[in-house]
Amino acid sequence: MFEAIHSRLERISQYAVWLGGGALLAAAVMVTVDVFCRKFFSITMSGSDEYSGYVFSATTTMAYSYCLLHRSNVRIDALYNLLPRWLTACLDVIGLSLLLYYMSIMNYFAVISFHDSWVNNSVSITTLGTPQWIPQLFWVSGLGLFFITLIFVFIYSLTALLQRNWDLVAKISGVPSISEVMEEETHGIDVSMVGSDKLKSGN
Repeated sequence: MFEAIHSRLERISQYAVWLGGGALLAAAVMVTVDVFCRKFFSITMSGSDEYSGYVFSATTTMAYSYCLLHRSNVRIDALYNLLPRWLTACLDVIGLSLLLYYMSIMNYFAVISFHDSWVNNSVSITTLGTPQWIPQLFWVSGLGLFFITLIFVFIYSLTALLQRNWDLVAKISGVPSISEVMEEETHGIDVSMVGSDKLKSGN
């Protein structure tokens, strides 16, 4: 059951990343056109900077769940790799619990901010007067998806920890090994992993 839910969340987060990437690309095109129009025609597309800011903030949150499921978040692992497996598994779950506590607070105030903007019909202080609930809707949606994903990953990791399945905890929430990172970076490329003994021998 856990694996099926993990796969479903991974698929949803993949769609969210594609959506965010498309929005960023569209924002980049808009800013590029605005720069050229200013340079050669002395006209400007009002709001390109404002909308690109909205897109950046929203698409950033949309990538959170994908980053979590692929363990792509940056962590300091200078001592982590020297610790026994059971201890690293405990630290992984503790780290998830702290992140879950932080995100619960952040999501709470994000929803309040969105609700206030909706009720009060708040608009930006720019000439466009953009209703703030519109960009905040995408922003809160990204945070909500990440929060739901985080709850699942925490429960999944905690269950594996209680079962003393250290390898599963590492697979779900641990720091990726060098081989895993290389496999992720070379995914879809015709590259084969070479053992350390072959590297030393020069074969």
